Amino acid sequence: MNDYYDVALKRARLELLAKSPAFAFLKLDVSHSQALSALFERDAPTHVVHLAAQAGVRYSIQDPDAYVQSNLVGFGNILQECRQAGVAHLVYASSSSVYGGNAKLPWSEADGVDHPVNLYAATKRANELMAHAYSHLFRLPTTGLRFFTVYGPWGRPDMALFLFTKAMLEGKPIDVFNHGRMQRDFTYIDDVVEAVVRILDKPATPRPGYDAQRPTPEASDAPFRILNIGNHNPVNLLAYIEALEKALGIKAQKNLLPMQSGDVPASCADVAALQAEFGWRPATPVDVGIRRFVDWYRAYYPMPQRA
Repeated sequence: MNDYYDVALKRARLELLAKSPAFAFLKLDVSHSQALSALFERDAPTHVVHLAAQAGVRYSIQDPDAYVQSNLVGFGNILQECRQAGVAHLVYASSSSVYGGNAKLPWSEADGVDHPVNLYAATKRANELMAHAYSHLFRLPTTGLRFFTVYGPWGRPDMALFLFTKAMLEGKPIDVFNHGRMQRDFTYIDDVVEAVVRILDKPATPRPGYDAQRPTPEASDAPFRILNIGNHNPVNLLAYIEALEKALGIKAQKNLLPMQSGDVPASCADVAALQAEFGWRPATPVDVGIRRFVDWYRAYYPMPQRA
Protein backbone atom coordinates (compact mmCIF):
# COMPACT_ATOMS: atom_id res chain seq x y z
CA MET A 1 0.00 0.00 0.00
CA ASN A 2 2.96 2.36 -0.39
CA ASP A 3 2.71 5.32 -2.75
CA TYR A 4 5.07 3.99 -5.45
CA TYR A 5 1.97 4.16 -7.62
CA ASP A 6 -1.68 5.19 -7.22
CA VAL A 7 -2.88 4.02 -3.80
CA ALA A 8 -6.51 4.49 -4.90
CA LEU A 9 -6.01 1.71 -7.46
CA LYS A 10 -4.67 -0.56 -4.73
CA ARG A 11 -7.68 0.22 -2.54
CA ALA A 12 -10.05 -0.54 -5.40
CA ARG A 13 -8.44 -3.96 -5.82
CA LEU A 14 -8.88 -4.60 -2.10
CA GLU A 15 -12.56 -3.68 -2.30
CA LEU A 16 -13.07 -6.40 -4.87
CA LEU A 17 -11.12 -8.97 -2.88
CA ALA A 18 -13.00 -8.08 0.30
CA LYS A 19 -16.22 -9.38 -1.26
CA SER A 20 -14.91 -12.89 -0.65
CA PRO A 21 -15.39 -14.23 2.90
CA ALA A 22 -12.12 -16.15 2.44
CA PHE A 23 -10.15 -12.91 2.15
CA ALA A 24 -8.66 -10.86 4.98
CA PHE A 25 -6.38 -7.85 4.66
CA LEU A 26 -3.78 -6.86 7.22
CA LYS A 27 -1.66 -3.82 6.45
CA LEU A 28 1.94 -4.36 7.49
CA ASP A 29 5.48 -4.03 6.18
CA VAL A 30 7.29 -7.33 5.61
CA SER A 31 10.53 -5.65 6.65
CA HIS A 32 9.04 -5.25 10.16
CA SER A 33 9.82 -8.62 11.69
CA GLN A 34 7.65 -8.28 14.82
CA ALA A 35 4.49 -7.51 12.86
CA LEU A 36 5.18 -10.40 10.50
CA SER A 37 5.80 -12.77 13.42
CA ALA A 38 2.47 -11.78 14.95
CA LEU A 39 0.70 -12.57 11.67
CA PHE A 40 2.29 -16.02 11.38
CA GLU A 41 1.55 -16.79 15.02
CA ARG A 42 -2.08 -15.76 14.60
CA ASP A 43 -2.81 -17.55 11.32
CA ALA A 44 -0.33 -20.48 11.39
CA PRO A 45 -0.22 -20.80 7.58
CA THR A 46 0.63 -24.14 5.98
CA HIS A 47 1.34 -22.61 2.53
CA VAL A 48 2.64 -19.14 1.70
CA VAL A 49 2.62 -17.18 -1.56
CA HIS A 50 4.97 -14.22 -1.24
CA LEU A 51 4.41 -11.54 -3.89
CA ALA A 52 5.22 -8.44 -1.83
CA ALA A 53 8.19 -6.46 -3.12
CA GLN A 54 9.34 -3.08 -4.28
CA ALA A 55 8.78 -3.48 -8.00
CA GLY A 56 10.18 -1.66 -11.01
CA VAL A 57 13.51 -1.78 -12.81
CA ARG A 58 13.98 1.94 -13.40
CA TYR A 59 12.88 3.06 -9.93
CA SER A 60 15.62 0.88 -8.38
CA ILE A 61 18.14 3.37 -9.76
CA GLN A 62 16.40 6.26 -8.00
CA ASP A 63 15.61 4.70 -4.61
CA PRO A 64 17.80 1.64 -3.95
CA ASP A 65 17.04 1.61 -0.21
CA ALA A 66 13.39 0.75 -0.88
CA TYR A 67 14.58 -2.42 -2.64
CA VAL A 68 17.00 -3.37 0.10
CA GLN A 69 14.35 -3.04 2.80
CA SER A 70 11.46 -4.74 1.02
CA ASN A 71 13.16 -7.26 -1.25
CA LEU A 72 16.08 -8.31 0.95
CA VAL A 73 15.16 -7.62 4.58
CA GLY A 74 11.49 -8.37 3.96
CA PHE A 75 12.17 -11.61 2.13
CA GLY A 76 14.59 -12.71 4.84
CA ASN A 77 11.82 -12.21 7.40
CA ILE A 78 9.40 -14.27 5.28
CA LEU A 79 11.90 -17.13 5.09
CA GLN A 80 12.50 -17.09 8.81
CA GLU A 81 8.79 -17.12 9.65
CA CYS A 82 8.11 -19.93 7.17
CA ARG A 83 10.91 -21.94 8.71
CA GLN A 84 9.65 -21.45 12.25
CA ALA A 85 6.04 -22.20 11.26
CA GLY A 86 7.00 -25.40 9.43
CA VAL A 87 5.34 -24.18 6.23
CA ALA A 88 4.76 -26.99 3.71
CA HIS A 89 5.57 -24.81 0.67
CA LEU A 90 6.72 -21.25 0.05
CA VAL A 91 6.09 -19.92 -3.45
CA TYR A 92 7.62 -16.52 -4.13
CA ALA A 93 7.97 -14.04 -6.97
CA SER A 94 11.30 -13.88 -8.69
CA SER A 95 11.68 -12.16 -12.05
CA SER A 96 12.90 -12.61 -15.61
CA SER A 97 15.14 -9.64 -14.79
CA VAL A 98 17.59 -12.03 -13.12
CA TYR A 99 18.80 -13.11 -16.58
CA GLY A 100 20.31 -9.64 -16.94
CA GLY A 101 23.01 -9.43 -19.59
CA ASN A 102 22.48 -12.99 -20.83
CA ALA A 103 22.17 -12.65 -24.63
CA LYS A 104 21.25 -16.32 -25.21
CA LEU A 105 17.54 -16.76 -25.94
CA PRO A 106 15.27 -18.33 -24.86
CA TRP A 107 16.25 -18.00 -21.23
CA SER A 108 16.33 -21.32 -19.39
CA GLU A 109 16.29 -21.82 -15.63
CA ALA A 110 19.60 -23.66 -16.06
CA ASP A 111 21.29 -20.59 -17.59
CA GLY A 112 23.78 -18.51 -15.63
CA VAL A 113 22.21 -15.56 -13.83
CA ASP A 114 25.21 -13.85 -12.25
CA HIS A 115 25.21 -10.68 -14.34
CA PRO A 116 22.26 -8.52 -13.23
CA VAL A 117 22.02 -5.15 -14.96
CA ASN A 118 20.01 -3.35 -12.26
CA LEU A 119 19.50 -3.53 -8.51
CA TYR A 120 15.94 -4.87 -8.78
CA ALA A 121 17.27 -7.90 -10.65
CA ALA A 122 20.07 -8.33 -8.12
CA THR A 123 17.57 -8.41 -5.23
CA LYS A 124 15.47 -11.02 -7.00
CA ARG A 125 18.48 -13.22 -7.65
CA ALA A 126 19.46 -12.76 -4.02
CA ASN A 127 15.99 -14.00 -3.03
CA GLU A 128 16.59 -17.22 -4.96
CA LEU A 129 19.92 -17.75 -3.20
CA MET A 130 18.43 -16.99 0.20
CA ALA A 131 15.59 -19.43 -0.48
CA HIS A 132 18.07 -22.14 -1.42
CA ALA A 133 19.95 -21.65 1.83
CA TYR A 134 16.74 -22.20 3.83
CA SER A 135 15.73 -25.15 1.66
CA HIS A 136 19.15 -26.71 2.25
CA LEU A 137 19.51 -25.94 5.96
CA PHE A 138 15.93 -26.44 7.14
CA ARG A 139 14.35 -28.50 4.33
CA LEU A 140 11.86 -25.72 3.69
CA PRO A 141 10.26 -26.40 0.27
CA THR A 142 10.58 -23.25 -1.85
CA THR A 143 9.65 -22.42 -5.44
CA GLY A 144 10.76 -19.19 -7.10
CA LEU A 145 8.73 -18.03 -10.10
CA ARG A 146 10.53 -15.96 -12.69
CA PHE A 147 7.65 -13.89 -14.09
CA PHE A 148 8.03 -12.49 -17.61
CA THR A 149 6.47 -9.00 -18.16
CA VAL A 150 3.09 -9.53 -16.53
CA TYR A 151 0.23 -7.42 -17.91
CA GLY A 152 -3.56 -7.24 -17.80
CA PRO A 153 -6.51 -5.63 -15.96
CA TRP A 154 -5.71 -3.96 -12.63
CA GLY A 155 -2.04 -3.81 -13.64
CA ARG A 156 0.62 -1.39 -12.49
CA PRO A 157 0.39 2.18 -13.88
CA ASP A 158 4.17 2.31 -14.39
CA MET A 159 4.09 -0.53 -16.92
CA ALA A 160 4.17 0.15 -20.67
CA LEU A 161 0.63 -0.99 -21.48
CA PHE A 162 -0.90 1.30 -18.84
CA LEU A 163 1.29 4.24 -19.82
CA PHE A 164 0.61 3.77 -23.54
CA THR A 165 -3.15 3.46 -23.06
CA LYS A 166 -3.40 6.55 -20.88
CA ALA A 167 -1.30 8.66 -23.25
CA MET A 168 -3.13 7.54 -26.37
CA LEU A 169 -6.55 8.24 -24.86
CA GLU A 170 -5.32 11.70 -23.88
CA GLY A 171 -3.99 12.34 -27.39
CA LYS A 172 -0.39 12.44 -26.20
CA PRO A 173 2.67 10.75 -27.72
CA ILE A 174 4.05 7.56 -26.17
CA ASP A 175 7.71 7.04 -25.26
CA VAL A 176 9.09 4.07 -27.19
CA PHE A 177 12.55 3.08 -25.98
CA ASN A 178 15.37 1.58 -28.06
CA HIS A 179 13.50 3.06 -31.05
CA GLY A 180 11.00 0.21 -30.80
CA ARG A 181 13.64 -2.48 -31.29
CA MET A 182 12.53 -4.36 -28.17
CA GLN A 183 11.01 -7.79 -27.67
CA ARG A 184 9.18 -8.95 -24.58
CA ASP A 185 7.67 -12.25 -23.51
CA PHE A 186 4.39 -10.71 -22.31
CA THR A 187 2.48 -12.91 -19.83
CA TYR A 188 -1.22 -12.33 -19.14
CA ILE A 189 -2.23 -12.02 -15.50
CA ASP A 190 -4.76 -14.91 -15.56
CA ASP A 191 -1.99 -17.26 -16.70
CA VAL A 192 0.20 -16.05 -13.86
CA VAL A 193 -2.54 -16.72 -11.31
CA GLU A 194 -3.14 -20.18 -12.76
CA ALA A 195 0.57 -20.95 -12.49
CA VAL A 196 0.76 -19.86 -8.86
CA VAL A 197 -2.23 -21.98 -7.83
CA ARG A 198 -1.04 -25.08 -9.68
CA ILE A 199 2.49 -24.82 -8.29
CA LEU A 200 1.47 -24.05 -4.71
CA ASP A 201 -0.25 -27.43 -4.42
CA LYS A 202 2.89 -29.29 -5.49
CA PRO A 203 5.78 -28.52 -3.10
CA ALA A 204 9.33 -28.50 -4.39
CA THR A 205 11.36 -31.67 -3.86
CA PRO A 206 15.07 -32.48 -4.29
CA ARG A 207 16.09 -32.97 -7.93
CA PRO A 208 16.62 -36.68 -8.75
CA GLY A 209 20.15 -37.29 -9.99
CA TYR A 210 21.40 -33.86 -8.93
CA ASP A 211 25.11 -33.63 -9.72
CA ALA A 212 27.02 -31.46 -7.23
CA GLN A 213 30.06 -31.53 -9.53
CA ARG A 214 28.08 -29.76 -12.27
CA PRO A 215 25.54 -27.61 -10.42
CA THR A 216 23.06 -25.35 -12.21
CA PRO A 217 21.05 -22.47 -10.70
CA GLU A 218 17.65 -24.20 -10.75
CA ALA A 219 18.55 -27.68 -9.46
CA SER A 220 19.45 -28.89 -5.97
CA ASP A 221 19.52 -31.80 -3.58
CA ALA A 222 17.35 -29.59 -1.36
CA PRO A 223 13.56 -29.09 -1.78
CA PHE A 224 14.18 -26.08 -4.01
CA ARG A 225 12.83 -25.17 -7.44
CA ILE A 226 12.98 -22.31 -9.95
CA LEU A 227 10.45 -22.00 -12.80
CA ASN A 228 9.99 -19.58 -15.68
CA ILE A 229 6.45 -18.25 -16.04
CA GLY A 230 6.16 -16.85 -19.56
CA ASN A 231 4.52 -17.41 -22.94
CA HIS A 232 7.66 -18.53 -24.81
CA ASN A 233 6.41 -16.21 -27.54
CA PRO A 234 8.24 -12.86 -27.53
CA VAL A 235 6.43 -9.96 -29.20
CA ASN A 236 8.09 -6.99 -30.86
CA LEU A 237 7.25 -3.77 -29.02
CA LEU A 238 5.95 -2.13 -32.20
CA ALA A 239 3.62 -5.10 -32.79
CA TYR A 240 2.45 -4.77 -29.18
CA ILE A 241 1.64 -1.13 -29.84
CA GLU A 242 -0.21 -2.08 -33.03
CA ALA A 243 -2.40 -4.48 -31.05
CA LEU A 244 -3.15 -1.68 -28.59
CA GLU A 245 -3.97 0.71 -31.45
CA LYS A 246 -6.47 -1.84 -32.77
CA ALA A 247 -8.09 -2.35 -29.36
CA LEU A 248 -8.40 1.41 -28.73
CA GLY A 249 -9.18 2.44 -32.29
CA ILE A 250 -6.50 5.12 -31.98
CA LYS A 251 -3.23 5.60 -33.86
CA ALA A 252 -0.29 6.15 -31.51
CA GLN A 253 2.06 9.11 -31.80
CA LYS A 254 5.48 7.59 -31.11
CA ASN A 255 8.35 9.39 -29.41
CA LEU A 256 11.28 7.14 -30.34
CA LEU A 257 14.01 7.17 -27.69
CA PRO A 258 17.29 5.33 -26.99
CA MET A 259 17.56 2.36 -24.64
CA GLN A 260 17.14 3.19 -20.95
CA SER A 261 19.82 2.34 -18.42
CA GLY A 262 19.25 -1.02 -16.72
CA ASP A 263 16.96 -2.33 -19.49
CA VAL A 264 17.48 -5.27 -21.85
CA PRO A 265 16.53 -5.47 -25.56
CA ALA A 266 14.75 -8.84 -25.49
CA SER A 267 13.31 -11.53 -23.25
CA CYS A 268 11.97 -15.00 -23.97
CA ALA A 269 11.05 -17.74 -21.50
CA ASP A 270 11.98 -21.38 -21.97
CA VAL A 271 8.99 -23.06 -20.29
CA ALA A 272 9.95 -26.67 -20.94
CA ALA A 273 10.39 -27.35 -17.21
CA LEU A 274 6.96 -25.93 -16.37
CA GLN A 275 5.35 -27.91 -19.20
CA ALA A 276 7.10 -31.13 -18.19
CA GLU A 277 6.19 -30.96 -14.51
CA PHE A 278 2.68 -29.53 -14.71
CA GLY A 279 1.50 -30.34 -18.24
CA TRP A 280 0.54 -26.70 -18.71
CA ARG A 281 1.98 -23.37 -19.80
CA PRO A 282 0.75 -19.78 -20.26
CA ALA A 283 -0.89 -19.34 -23.65
CA THR A 284 -3.11 -16.21 -23.71
CA PRO A 285 -2.39 -14.34 -26.99
CA VAL A 286 -1.27 -10.73 -26.66
CA ASP A 287 -4.16 -9.35 -28.71
CA VAL A 288 -6.65 -11.07 -26.39
CA GLY A 289 -4.89 -9.85 -23.24
CA ILE A 290 -4.61 -6.28 -24.51
CA ARG A 291 -8.29 -6.21 -25.48
CA ARG A 292 -9.27 -7.35 -21.97
CA PHE A 293 -7.02 -4.70 -20.45
CA VAL A 294 -8.56 -1.96 -22.61
CA ASP A 295 -12.08 -3.09 -21.62
CA TRP A 296 -11.09 -2.89 -17.96
CA TYR A 297 -9.36 0.47 -18.39
CA ARG A 298 -12.38 2.07 -20.07
CA ALA A 299 -14.64 0.78 -17.29
CA TYR A 300 -12.33 1.88 -14.47
CA TYR A 301 -11.64 5.31 -16.02
CA PRO A 302 -15.02 5.99 -17.65
CA MET A 303 -14.56 9.72 -18.28
CA PRO A 304 -13.31 10.61 -21.76
CA GLN A 305 -9.60 11.34 -21.50
CA ARG A 306 -8.66 12.19 -25.05
CA ALA A 307 -7.81 15.85 -25.61
